Amino acid sequence: MIDKSFPYKRFRNIGVLTVLAVYFLILVGGIVRSTGSGMGCPDWPKCFGSWIPPTDVSQLPDDYLEVYKEQRVEKNKRLAGVLDNIGFDKAAGELRDHPLQHIETDFNVTKTWIEYINRLVGAVIGILIFLTVLYAIPYLKTDKTVFFLSFLSFVLVGVQGWLGSIVVSTNLLPVTITIHMALALVLVALLQYAVIRSQSAFIVPRFDASKQMFFVIGLVAAATFVQILIGTQVREEVDIVASEMNGSNRDLWVDQLGSSFYIHRSFSILLLVLHLYMAYLIYKLRDRQLSMMTNWMLVLLVAEIAFGVIMAYFAIPAFLQPLHLTIATLLFGVQFLILIFYYYASKKAVEKPVVVLS
Repeated sequence: MIDKSFPYKRFRNIGVLTVLAVYFLILVGGIVRSTGSGMGCPDWPKCFGSWIPPTDVSQLPDDYLEVYKEQRVEKNKRLAGVLDNIGFDKAAGELRDHPLQHIETDFNVTKTWIEYINRLVGAVIGILIFLTVLYAIPYLKTDKTVFFLSFLSFVLVGVQGWLGSIVVSTNLLPVTITIHMALALVLVALLQYAVIRSQSAFIVPRFDASKQMFFVIGLVAAATFVQILIGTQVREEVDIVASEMNGSNRDLWVDQLGSSFYIHRSFSILLLVLHLYMAYLIYKLRDRQLSMMTNWMLVLLVAEIAFGVIMAYFAIPAFLQPLHLTIATLLFGVQFLILIFYYYASKKAVEKPVVVLS
């Protein structure tokens, strides 16, 4: 028996809202990076020791640079000690010796409040994820996987918050930023799967599943995931070049980038071919919903490539950097959505969980 009850609709709505909020956070995070606001708040979770950040440097002690540097170094020493105890000696050594943690950034009210807004959005997502778990409780009677996916998402948000504190304490240590991005994509995938699975009983199976199709869609999604992480590495190189050139001569930045940029650019050609082949296979199914999702995927792909070209040949415009990242994550999200929907719309998924919520 299938019942589109209030608890069902409530979970679906909060799940969709949370996914959209995560994408918005990724956009805000991109703005933080493009404006160089990552160290706008030198501590975490507070900002300059307060829940509401200062609006003028006069509100800070004269030795604030030294104070917050020492706090970060001490926190990193404690973390390095933990890594030592669990056998990660090399990582602990790199953390202790990394020079970035000894560099403090002068107070800038604009950058401080950009980073603060980023944290506020993160806090809102934490609340939304908690509500998602709360509203998933009825599924313990009908489909426990939906609840556990929601709970795992909640745990992952906590890990993301902790990792965010490490990003700050290490003064934007590159590897922590890449892990932060990877976990954000995993979070999006978990939430999307939970939402689609929760309403899978309303998706009518209408074609035979194809191993080739599963493989191609999965390959495209995995390749996009890798491409985003490579792009994160490129972004880290851009930050280093920008710092070395004091933010000037943007037209020369691309020439100073390393191998990650050229791998990222070349890999995009392979991705384009894979996307077109995947679209060809889906259009052959003549399924309206899957075709619509594929149309959106191709629109995002064209926009992503266009932004990438503009950034490479027009001095990496700052306003395009967060858009380039956000569209990439949306592209991955649509691919994963297609993968999930394809499974539930195929006859392979004819045995679906019964949803009876009251």
